[in-house]
Amino acid sequence: MIHGGRARRIGAGVLAVAALALSGLVLSGCEKRNAGSDRPAEEISFSILSAQGQASAGPLWQPLLDDLSKAIGAPVKPHFASTYAELVKDMERGQVQAGWFSAQPAIDAIRDADGELIARTVSPEGLDSYRATLIVKAGSGITLDSVMACGRRYSFGLGDAQSTSGTLAPLTWLFNPRGIDPERCFSTVRSNNHERNAYEVASGVLDVATSNTVSAAALRAQNPTLAEQIEVIWQSPPIPEGGIIVREDLDPAIKEKIRSFFLTYGQGTGVEAERQRRVLANLRYSRFNAADDDYLDPVRLMMAEQRLTTARAERDAAGVAAAEQELQGLRANRREVQP
Repeated sequence: MIHGGRARRIGAGVLAVAALALSGLVLSGCEKRNAGSDRPAEEISFSILSAQGQASAGPLWQPLLDDLSKAIGAPVKPHFASTYAELVKDMERGQVQAGWFSAQPAIDAIRDADGELIARTVSPEGLDSYRATLIVKAGSGITLDSVMACGRRYSFGLGDAQSTSGTLAPLTWLFNPRGIDPERCFSTVRSNNHERNAYEVASGVLDVATSNTVSAAALRAQNPTLAEQIEVIWQSPPIPEGGIIVREDLDPAIKEKIRSFFLTYGQGTGVEAERQRRVLANLRYSRFNAADDDYLDPVRLMMAEQRLTTARAERDAAGVAAAEQELQGLRANRREVQP
């Protein structure tokens, strides 16, 4: 039987834009796709695009990747890019074989590249969700009402175009329901990672920007003085956290090794488990939990709603019909995100 989420991906009929496979440890089909890469077959590239940027995220992820390397018996190297779209392209070219993504890009990989979600992150507080936010400089007097009044009064910072919390969630839950197009609402609109947006809000370069509760916690830990200069004026309903994806066609034994690594990392007792928990704490995680395709359905619903909004604005009757049909199916089998 084809899994419900898998059936949706097959029915979508979308061209592949991402490939996630462990080169040299995979079935022959994947080996052919990776044949053009100059990277040694035994080396694994693990894609990461943190909202905090490479300089901040790299040192935090490296200890976990070193441990993953020991667990699977092959070198594991981090692979960074400036946008999710670039990382997806790198996966398509076989330059990366596994990775961590936030929810929306994870859906793209699952839908388009036969990816499989094997684990999801859990916050230090035990939450498998987080929230998008709208931030302003503390003491600026800027309120949500004044922002929603538009009039090209303020400059605005969005996240990456494929960022769940930086773009999709604010559009779906804040701007679209009010019929607001940010391009017409603000004096300027530009996209950047959450770390850069927070810095520019705190320093007065930007009036308003999107962020999220995970980025805010990281900023409080790394730069409390800067964090104190930022005020949250809106937050979204809970959003599913990001996760770890591998290709479905991996050798089953290898796939289970990777799955077991993440699901047991930082668990148990003893010196090694304590060390692993410190690695997770630096990443603002407490553990990885098992996850399946349906875990991301709340974000699929947001993406479908955004497609419907776009189709209506463009008077695309076929697009409206397709989005409405997709929404009907998702709502019939809706999974709520627990805060």
